[in-house]
Amino acid sequence: MNNKKAKIMLVEDSQNLRSVLKDYFEMMNYEVVDYGDGEAAIKGYQAGCCDICLLDIGLPKKDGYAVINELHNITPDLPVIFVTAKDSKEDRIKGFKVGCDDYVTKPFSTEELLLRIEAVLRRCKGAGKKNTLHHEIIFNIGDFIFNYSELKLIRGEHVRMLTRKEAQLLRLLYEHKNKLVPREILIKEIWGESKAAMGRSLDVFLSKIRTYLKSDEENVAEHINPDGGRKNRYKPGHEPKVEVINVHGTGYLLKVRD
Repeated sequence: MNNKKAKIMLVEDSQNLRSVLKDYFEMMNYEVVDYGDGEAAIKGYQAGCCDICLLDIGLPKKDGYAVINELHNITPDLPVIFVTAKDSKEDRIKGFKVGCDDYVTKPFSTEELLLRIEAVLRRCKGAGKKNTLHHEIIFNIGDFIFNYSELKLIRGEHVRMLTRKEAQLLRLLYEHKNKLVPREILIKEIWGESKAAMGRSLDVFLSKIRTYLKSDEENVAEHINPDGGRKNRYKPGHEPKVEVINVHGTGYLLKVRD
């Protein structure tokens, strides 16, 4: 019985490792296409899509960071797992910041990698079912229109494309607007695990979302209290309609004012 699972795009410059992984995943009944450099991967993806990408960072011609950017320009919600020898905290933070769904360092267990692939695909499949049932999932947040289905944050004529994790975080905060959401819950819901190491990645993503939601007038100094108070304190009548507030060491809340 030939019952193929998801299609994996494997981008790895080591031919030996690429062959081992391809054989293993095909043995586990996955379809695999593989490439040895970044340019070939982009061309191959344009010719035929995949369900998930396993991506090395240290690639010839185009590195993994450039490749993930181009892949997400084509398909914003494509799941990507970095599989790399870069194992520092800074490398992990950069990986999640550019939009990867998971980060696996070499050497690794093929069984563990397979479980991580399956976990990412389950989360993405669940999100896809919601989009199919609701067609378009749209929220009004202050002066912004948040199109979750298309990963768009719209204000007037300006449209900003979000990464999938940015969109997931913003939706989770909006669904609990004006309520504190603990850091552990945010990490668990978005990354599927509660590792403290993900905390820095969470802060990076929320800092970007906070910037996206700022209106032009919030940058005018006279609108900010001159008394040395917290940055989220404003003169009466000049409070922003929406802002992300960090409750230090505890969590985040999306403040939405009517």
